[in-house]
Amino acid sequence: MARRAGRDVRLWVRDEAIAEAINATSHNPAYLPDIPLPEGIAATTDMADALRETDVVLLVVPSAAVREICAQAAPHLPKGVPVALCAKGIEEGSGYLMTQVAEEELPGHPVGVLSGPTFAAEAVKRHPTAATVAFPFGRDDRLAPEKSPAARLSVTLSGLNFRTHISDDVAGVEICGAVKNVIAIACGMMSGAGFAENTRAALITLGLQEMRTLIGALGGRDETVMGLAGLGDLSLTCSSTTSRNMALGTQLGQGIPRAECFEGRPVVVEGELNAINVCDLAARLGVAMPVTETVRAILHDGADLQASFAALWARPLLAEPDTMALAFTHPMAEGSEVPE
Repeated sequence: MARRAGRDVRLWVRDEAIAEAINATSHNPAYLPDIPLPEGIAATTDMADALRETDVVLLVVPSAAVREICAQAAPHLPKGVPVALCAKGIEEGSGYLMTQVAEEELPGHPVGVLSGPTFAAEAVKRHPTAATVAFPFGRDDRLAPEKSPAARLSVTLSGLNFRTHISDDVAGVEICGAVKNVIAIACGMMSGAGFAENTRAALITLGLQEMRTLIGALGGRDETVMGLAGLGDLSLTCSSTTSRNMALGTQLGQGIPRAECFEGRPVVVEGELNAINVCDLAARLGVAMPVTETVRAILHDGADLQASFAALWARPLLAEPDTMALAFTHPMAEGSEVPE
């Protein structure tokens, strides 16, 4: 997207063979190998070379690798250069958001996040796509918003078929990205088990509520939940097995053992680890997240899928809006079955 928008782009990769292939053929043999890259993207395995004289960095690695890669980048990153996290998750153990991890490893650099409903294969095929860029907005950013990191990155990336909206709710955008992956696994599980649109719609709605509650506990805003990073990304990820999270859940719902999912290939599924980390963070904040907790129990605690979702549906009957503060015992709380 950046190259199509006319920017100079350097891509750091781990694998020398992939870097050589990109430079020689304008194709990435590991990711979207059938789609040609725009001419002029220079790939390298040399971190210093990748970061020299750069104006902005997009960090697009699995969430578990963010701290390691930030530490590698720190000595080579020009002073004050903004860094945008494209990883979606919460750090294991610390409970840090990805931006907090980057801020710890990259002091003195503005750190934000790029997130939204963006399947890569569709975006690069020029399907109209939109995302959110979120950075903190200090006093100077509000006085001259066009000079803020969020606005500059938004303009840098936006092109004919790709647009980015601007936000200052970094925590809210990040929580949406972490939670939606877990909810997508839940939707996949129910889809794989043979249930259809009613179930998926209910899980998406419950997932939005869980996002909203956790974001509120961290000082974020409700509007973010209804934006591209929230409802937009959640509805996309929960609607297609193009999403690895949805695909994993679907296979598990079909009764395929985890080790045999994706035909045994070691596919990174962000929501799998995030099911633990989101639950841990929510517990620290005193926030109940029953769908997320159900996914964690199935993935990591050996809980039975059918029984777990039956228990989820048999929770107390609550009110909408939650300000009514009502709760009634579900009549099928004991020995209930997943609704047909």
